[in-house]
Amino acid sequence: MPSTVTHLVFDGVADGPVGVALDIVGAAARVVRAGLVALPRGRMAPLQRIVSMDGKPVRTAARRTLAVDSALSLRGLGAGDVLVLPGLGMTTAPAIAAGLDRPDIASGVELIARAAAKGVLVAASCSATFVLGASRVLDGRQATTTWWLGPTFAQRFPRVGLRTDRMVVESGGVFTAGSAFAHADLMLAILASTLSPSLAHTVARYLVLDERASQSRYMVMEHLGSSDPVIRKIEDFVTSHIERQLTLHEMARATATSPRTLARKVEKALGTTPRHFAQRLRVAQAVHLLETTQHSVEDVAARVGYADPAAFRRIFRRETGETPLARRMRRG
Repeated sequence: MPSTVTHLVFDGVADGPVGVALDIVGAAARVVRAGLVALPRGRMAPLQRIVSMDGKPVRTAARRTLAVDSALSLRGLGAGDVLVLPGLGMTTAPAIAAGLDRPDIASGVELIARAAAKGVLVAASCSATFVLGASRVLDGRQATTTWWLGPTFAQRFPRVGLRTDRMVVESGGVFTAGSAFAHADLMLAILASTLSPSLAHTVARYLVLDERASQSRYMVMEHLGSSDPVIRKIEDFVTSHIERQLTLHEMARATATSPRTLARKVEKALGTTPRHFAQRLRVAQAVHLLETTQHSVEDVAARVGYADPAAFRRIFRRETGETPLARRMRRG
């Protein structure tokens, strides 16, 4: 069975994130069905639906009527499925408090907690992260929210490790994102985690999401976090030794696994090889250096482990679709 992405909307839902999410998941399904990206064995193109608590249309933040497919039901939802909440039109602390007291949102909070207990991946962006917080699924985990509501979030949910410096945070299988249009980054991160990083990159390229100031293509790389501690260890090891190339045996020793076991775990979690994962991390760091420093392309190449600048340029273009110099010039 393909995984199902269920978009749960309430009255006051932000219009833009709903459309962006539908476009991203729809594009992912078309890319897979066209054979442009091969998914790992056993995974299929995603399905999606929009639901409300009672199955009735909702009024968006722009006061438009948004039709839905059905009422939210946990029947048929399980591990591998996604329940995602687009941001709501709650921009102040009093609006947050009033929103969480609404009967429809209170009922949603209860069902979200039950969905997470069933193994459903739950996610939210912007002020909808408060709904996840109220469900307690974020307790003991890290999360982000829209930056100006950070103090309100921290006060209301002291058991959550708040990271307002991050665009998207994955922690223990729960995804959160910052302001409303970070919902695009959130959906790409979910695609990368549940289906394939290559699929997320391809969708970002087709929808030109790499043009956005949030650097969605590279936010995907930052937030491919897996619940498997081996994946976290290899990411930490690679980023700690970003200035040099690492062998498979070195990465295996750092994660206390054999090369074969490491390869199997990375393939299962990320749909790629340990060497390619390390390469993507180095390219992501190169993007950061190109956009935030005046180091030459040759110096950036050396700082991320490429002694041969020509090889670095080839790999950078293959991974990002543009040259290092073009990336720097486009970001000004």
